[in-house]
Amino acid sequence: MQDKTQQGAAAPQDFDVVIVGIGMVGAALAALLGRDGVSVAMVDARPFSLSLDGVGDGLPAPRVSALTPVSQRLLGSLRAWETIRQRRATPYTAMHVWDGEGSGSIAFRADQAGVATLGHIVENDVVLAALEEQLERMPNVVRLYAHKVSSLEESVEGRAVMLDDGRKLRAALVVGADGARSHLRSMAGIDISERDTGHHALVTTVRTALPHAATARQVFLANGPLAFLPLTVDGDDHYCSIVWSTAPEHASQLACLSREALGQAMAQAFDDRLGKVEVLDEARTFPLAQRHAVTYHLPGLALVGDAAHSIHPLAGQGVNLGLMDAAVLAEELLEGRRRGVGFGETAVLARYERRRRGDNATMLALMDGFRQLFGARHPAVTLLRNFGLSSVNRLSPLKRLLMQQATGQRGRLPLSCR
Repeated sequence: MQDKTQQGAAAPQDFDVVIVGIGMVGAALAALLGRDGVSVAMVDARPFSLSLDGVGDGLPAPRVSALTPVSQRLLGSLRAWETIRQRRATPYTAMHVWDGEGSGSIAFRADQAGVATLGHIVENDVVLAALEEQLERMPNVVRLYAHKVSSLEESVEGRAVMLDDGRKLRAALVVGADGARSHLRSMAGIDISERDTGHHALVTTVRTALPHAATARQVFLANGPLAFLPLTVDGDDHYCSIVWSTAPEHASQLACLSREALGQAMAQAFDDRLGKVEVLDEARTFPLAQRHAVTYHLPGLALVGDAAHSIHPLAGQGVNLGLMDAAVLAEELLEGRRRGVGFGETAVLARYERRRRGDNATMLALMDGFRQLFGARHPAVTLLRNFGLSSVNRLSPLKRLLMQQATGQRGRLPLSCR
């Protein structure tokens, strides 16, 4: 069935906002604006929208996110969370992190953080399909699939993007939500600072001999962290999503193993904490780099999500940072409109950047620090970090602070997330 939003020839050319990229962050931003009557056009190269009928069934998809309670509240305010929960979302109430090179470890429980859950592991496709279901109900949000942006223009009225079919979309504000290698960011001439993490990520889905007990687990190994993220499939809590961040050559070697051999390697690296590991899906690998745009905005243009910053997945914070970008940008745009300030005005976009850059920069630095600390092989460093992990595990105030970071409870939260 053809999506009604694909009727591009009949779509208007003038909008309040144009969003390039219909991923989780772009879709959340469009929903936040669209429910307030803002006219939005969205553009994406993928051929069609995601249907809820095609997600959240059978074997879980390989790409998942660890959504914090704050992100859950945002999705709840958009009426998407209940749909996500009904399709498939696995709550986790505990986290356990340990040093595979020593004896240090730290454990968190939801009740220590004063929350019901520390978060939910959800397939990215389930989140996006639930958001697109909401967008389908907003006649002022037009989605254009199977199109790429060929050029970006600046004018007195704002910005305009030219599509690959020759169509021009004009708006007071154009938003780049098109991922870590953002084409729109490049066309706008915004530079990025980039750091190669020295890691590739291997992702797949496994079934373990022992149940996951609603616990997210991660071990820091010599080459990088290995995470077992809990998944529950049809009531069976023996499934996990794997994210193994390791040296590129090691990731390639792992991906070439048979499923049986890869499961054995995972179980051994994981200290057999969950017993025998059965690999259920193809193992996929991709490089990991941390990027941060030198600015999140220009006149009539803003960046959100991975287009503005991409982070090492070891803490699972990437999509949560992006969703917070969307919530803050929408709040600033709508507040500016109430004061009679245009969406593309520098004053509005600068407020968005001030509220988000510091938090994002802190998380980027923290993740890079963790990566370097646990990548160090010197015996003295190993001893120090093991002492540090165990000390934090005993010190309640510091432990509570770390749990607040992990659950997204930091800084000035937008109303949609409170």
